[in-house]
Amino acid sequence: MSKVVIIGGGAAGFFTAINAKEQNPDLDITILEKGKETLQKVRISGGGRCNVTHACFEPKELVKFYPRGEKELLGPFHQFMTGDTFEWFENKGVPLKIEHDNRVFPEANTSQAIIDCFQKAVDKLKIKVLTSHGVNSFYQQENKWIINTKNEQFIADKLVIAAGSSKKIWDLSKELGHSIINTVPSLFTFNIKDPRLTDLLGLSVPNATVKLVGTNLENSGPLLITHWGLSGPAILKLSAYGARILADKNYQYNVTVNWLGEDTTSVTEKLLSLKKGQAKKQVSLKSPFSDIAKRLWERLVFASKIKNTQNWGDLSNQQLQNLANQLTNGLFNANGRTTFKDEFVTAGGIDLKEINFKRFESKLHKNLFFVGEILNIDAVTGGFNFQNAWTGGFICANAIAEEV
Repeated sequence: MSKVVIIGGGAAGFFTAINAKEQNPDLDITILEKGKETLQKVRISGGGRCNVTHACFEPKELVKFYPRGEKELLGPFHQFMTGDTFEWFENKGVPLKIEHDNRVFPEANTSQAIIDCFQKAVDKLKIKVLTSHGVNSFYQQENKWIINTKNEQFIADKLVIAAGSSKKIWDLSKELGHSIINTVPSLFTFNIKDPRLTDLLGLSVPNATVKLVGTNLENSGPLLITHWGLSGPAILKLSAYGARILADKNYQYNVTVNWLGEDTTSVTEKLLSLKKGQAKKQVSLKSPFSDIAKRLWERLVFASKIKNTQNWGDLSNQQLQNLANQLTNGLFNANGRTTFKDEFVTAGGIDLKEINFKRFESKLHKNLFFVGEILNIDAVTGGFNFQNAWTGGFICANAIAEEV
């Protein structure tokens, strides 16, 4: 009987264990979890509903959501894709639903449905799950893997590392000769203190374009004003793709915001039309753009050096240009970041060049596997990080289900 030890009691670890055991019932599989409870990230994902995956069904399109791992995941996604995730959970009695933004959740609308599904499966398959088993060391000896925790020693034929963003496990992997790409936060809010945003907490626009000044990076999508500054999908995706650049800048950077997602010329023409057609109406009184709420409009008008009492017909060409710039090219200074502690994602981890993605196996050591966020793979928000866990776990399971 082949023995398998999986370090990490999260989504990737459980998914790997369940699939491997289903394919090869003779496997003796043990999951080691450092904490007192397993699947904690699953529990809090998606505001407690678990954003299982994203309704993107073409591998070439899906990989575009991964700032790191795009090239490496193309092949794996042809083996286990979003549709396979739907089928897997459906077969386990957990139907999934697609929401308007293409995020996918359990129909039960709670992460507990996923946790119960995994727990039921490991119980049925007699997979051992040991909590409070932090790993102190692991090494290979005579084709066996020796894993030491503070509690006991384990001997395995195959070792799977699914420990997420664990510095301890990265350091132990480094001792085996693996290269670790330095980790930096990947999804975060831009901290911006600016009078144009003060007291506008919770206000959003549906399709803004945000650019990182001095780079070619930009992103469009919903933009949210928060207590800290700017957030929402437009910001989070930009933070993911700019993770290393922003870390190098020590999170001191400038961004421009196009609140309308339209070019400056067309917006200027609309403003000129308003000057002619609504000459006697007060500029600050009402936003002429349905996507710009009145309170935000008032701030942008004031920032354009337009008085509250001025009418459209009284505006100078310079004031009109100022307003067009505020709407389409507003400059904001960011100082710091606020990460989502509950759904913390990092860029960095095991160097992808050292992994055989046909098996998710180390190229340096036979029968050593890596799945999930322990690898230098990360995605934008929306269920993509979980899809990486399911795909890697399934392919890894195929490999470890083989006889030693």
